Amino acid sequence: RYDRGHMCPAGDMKWSAAAMHDCFYMSNVCPQDHELNQGSWEHLESACRRWASKMGSIYIVCGPIYNSKTSEYIGIDHRVAVPDAFFKVIVSLKKGNEKGIAFYYENTDRNQSLATAVRSIDQIEKMTKFDFFSELPNNIENRIEAETKLW
Repeated sequence: RYDRGHMCPAGDMKWSAAAMHDCFYMSNVCPQDHELNQGSWEHLESACRRWASKMGSIYIVCGPIYNSKTSEYIGIDHRVAVPDAFFKVIVSLKKGNEKGIAFYYENTDRNQSLATAVRSIDQIEKMTKFDFFSELPNNIENRIEAETKLW
């Protein structure tokens, strides 16, 4: 039922044999519903590669979200909590065209489109209690973290 869902996908690590090797460490993996991993999440990963190609470079932060007080656990020797959801926040800092977007995917087998998963970075910050791009000038940070327009 669960795949080893890569937070940083192997498809993004082709630039180096060492990077490709390192992306398979368990610190880069979360239990991810098979349909999510092979469907909606993979679609987002492909979109990120297109955006990076189009814009020159992008910054991505992603990870699990645990909403429930009693998470499901898998594993025998090493118990691993199954995330309820996953987030991905993305920023392009292309001078004069800085922008940001975020996504939230439930860890289920239900198909979730980019359009229905889109969130603002501010929304994801509230869920995770992280301040992702605090080093940016406030005028840029405040603007891009509020955006929800698909690129």
